[in-house]
Amino acid sequence: MFNKQKKDVQSVTFHHYGRKGYSIFNSLKREVRIGVLTIATLGTASLQKVNAATPIVQTSVEDMVDDEENMAEVTVSGSMAPLTRLQSARIVSVLTREDIQQSGAQSVNDLMKLATGVDVRQRGGFGVQTDISIDGGIFDQITLLLNGVNISNPHTGHLAADFPVSISDIERIEVLEGAASRVYGGTAFGGAINIVTRKDSKSNLEAGAEAGSWGTVQADGRIAWLSGRLLNRLSGGGGRSDGGTTNSDWKKGQLYYQGDFDGKDLTLNWQFGFSKKQYGANTFYSAAYPNQYERNERYLISVGAETKGKFHFTPSVYWNRTYDNFELIRNSLTGENFHQADAYGAKLGGHFNWWGGRTAVGAEIRQEGILSTSLGKDLDEAQYVWAHGGKADSARYTRQDDRTNISFNLEHNIILDRWTISAGVMANMSTNVDHKFRFYPGIDIAYRPNSNWKVYLSYNKGFRLPSFTELYYKSVTHEGNKGLKPEESRSVQLGTTYTTTGIQATLRGFYHRGNQMIDWVMYTPTDSYHSTAFNLDNMGMQADVALNFAEMMKKNTWVQNLRMGYTYIHQKRHDKQEIFKSNYALEYLRHKFTASLSHRIVSKLTGHWNVRWQDRMGGYILYQNDAATGKPVSTGHIQAYHPYATLDLKLQWTDKKYEVYVSGNNITNHQYYDLGNIPQPGICIMAGARLKLDI
Repeated sequence: MFNKQKKDVQSVTFHHYGRKGYSIFNSLKREVRIGVLTIATLGTASLQKVNAATPIVQTSVEDMVDDEENMAEVTVSGSMAPLTRLQSARIVSVLTREDIQQSGAQSVNDLMKLATGVDVRQRGGFGVQTDISIDGGIFDQITLLLNGVNISNPHTGHLAADFPVSISDIERIEVLEGAASRVYGGTAFGGAINIVTRKDSKSNLEAGAEAGSWGTVQADGRIAWLSGRLLNRLSGGGGRSDGGTTNSDWKKGQLYYQGDFDGKDLTLNWQFGFSKKQYGANTFYSAAYPNQYERNERYLISVGAETKGKFHFTPSVYWNRTYDNFELIRNSLTGENFHQADAYGAKLGGHFNWWGGRTAVGAEIRQEGILSTSLGKDLDEAQYVWAHGGKADSARYTRQDDRTNISFNLEHNIILDRWTISAGVMANMSTNVDHKFRFYPGIDIAYRPNSNWKVYLSYNKGFRLPSFTELYYKSVTHEGNKGLKPEESRSVQLGTTYTTTGIQATLRGFYHRGNQMIDWVMYTPTDSYHSTAFNLDNMGMQADVALNFAEMMKKNTWVQNLRMGYTYIHQKRHDKQEIFKSNYALEYLRHKFTASLSHRIVSKLTGHWNVRWQDRMGGYILYQNDAATGKPVSTGHIQAYHPYATLDLKLQWTDKKYEVYVSGNNITNHQYYDLGNIPQPGICIMAGARLKLDI
């Protein structure tokens, strides 16, 4: 869409922006017209630069200008209180519904790969075994939310990205980079990712299916029906695959329901989700055991509300449970363990305007617990509980642990013509630390010298409690540490953005000073992994540029848009203890480059190209099969990760009621490694179709 040359039109485009309180970055109670961004926006866009970038083939230039004007007052926020896109001083990246459709991604986790500041490490294809991190952190250091509800797993971050929704359910993905504990709690150590599901404006039915490489078949369907002020949505789906690498086969399914009631004085929202999957967990904990296997189930439910008076009161309650069954040797009792993790809580919050600015307050109590065959404190035999999914007589939960977190949040925003100052603090107490409140402040400052430029500076302090796995896990390959303390970080970000007709550019730098950073390490080649902590700093820079040729030319063009992004990260560890091998924290991406190109081909046929190049620090212990036994044996040698590049392409024919597509991932068939001794799948070809009907 075109940026009009006037100060109040630098619009941020979202697809039916959420009215509900559960949307982290909610709007000023208004529905926003549809806009289109390329997938690279996820890693490149800050609040003020998330402009509509790619016109749909059938969209006229005049329509795009109208959309631009309608979006001039959209509100987004990385703070407790909603702020407009010109006022906000936090970095928020947004992946829209159109980005998802154009990406050719096979899973939600795959979508993150092209985000410049996000690291995605996989043990297999289709996002079945995925770790996600931001700005050089690890997978346990971000908060994952579904419609604003915290679904992070206290058991381990390895399971946090098991979403009960499919790609077709998602309206957008919001990414907040940098420490955000004062806004979203303790798990938002390095940032937050919010999955926002679709908000239908009328009753409709949609179904789709795809099939392709390695015997992969996936299908899903969803229905939405509107009755007066009540809107209901129900979806479900599943699939299976032989997997693109050794022992990476999988089966999965999910069911999701969401309801909304828009009353005169308040809105209500509720959701229920279920997911189940089982998969070959190739070398999950050690390459010495390549035939590992895992089964997971997740249940979640939440209810929230928001009043419409002068004070916007936003209470909510939630509960989610995860079952995990791990086999060190597939179809064997050797090393088998079972876990049941629960997290439930209640939140009270709200915001209001007054002559001094905009103030937000909040309070939350969150209970986290685990029942396990290996994690936690020993139970008396009379307290043993049969393990969910266990078949052997010995499958009983014999250990347990829990903790209660209480937090209070306060934030105030001073909003001037060219300046925004947003400052706040969270007070948190955890029962498994010392029952004392600790304070985590933050301040964000934005300066807008004119309609094109924006400069921002932020400082935020974050913290994270160790997962139950980091505290207690013990096996032949790993040993937890009950003495771990909470991680703490101090995050500083400085950046600037430039926006004009058809051009968006961003440059930002960040410095994250981390104390008691937790990692699994080996001190010698024959050692097992120990859960330990050290002081570690992450620092780096990110540069992005987006070119929209239709905006620049003021007409529909063959090449629609081009986006490029690059991130550089450097680490400094403040510890003289020599480490032979780090499993996570020190294996960060030193360099990452992404590029995205979208263009018309003919009529309703479009092509979407994505390139990713990255260079990871660290390495993995090289294993080779023993000649006598045929089993993997450590060579004691660290094999450095090598830089690699992948190329993806999606060809898509789009009509109002249907779409047909063919996508190719890693079409150059390049072999690469995200995690040691696990070559990632080669070329993957998928073909599919979707049908959309109004009812």
